[in-house]
Amino acid sequence: MARTGRRDTKPELELRQVLHARGLRFRVDRAVLDRRRRADIVFGPSRVAVFVDGCFWHGCPEHATWPKKNAAYWREKIDTNRKRDRDTDEQLTNAGWAVLRVWEHEDVKVAADRVEAVVASRRPR
Repeated sequence: MARTGRRDTKPELELRQVLHARGLRFRVDRAVLDRRRRADIVFGPSRVAVFVDGCFWHGCPEHATWPKKNAAYWREKIDTNRKRDRDTDEQLTNAGWAVLRVWEHEDVKVAADRVEAVVASRRPR
């Protein structure tokens, strides 16, 4: 688990590739609130922050697995991640950002459609 990287995961790379092919330009792994709270993909002028969440680390309601060893530790860890995600979403929304969360299991083209629609609707005129 310690080897799991913070950025450039396979789902992130796939989503970024599709978005870039559609002509969208963005920043990668950017701090949006503080050093710990970093969005995976940021569209600055449109103020759109995209987070690609792993099913294990963020407790996906469909695919989350709960380890049997050290179960209390992992339950608390994942619950803390979920609370931080909700707090991040709330703070960004209050600051005028659109927040999109994409699960790692989502179809990349469907997720890219969602991101593209939100970015297009928020483009500065």
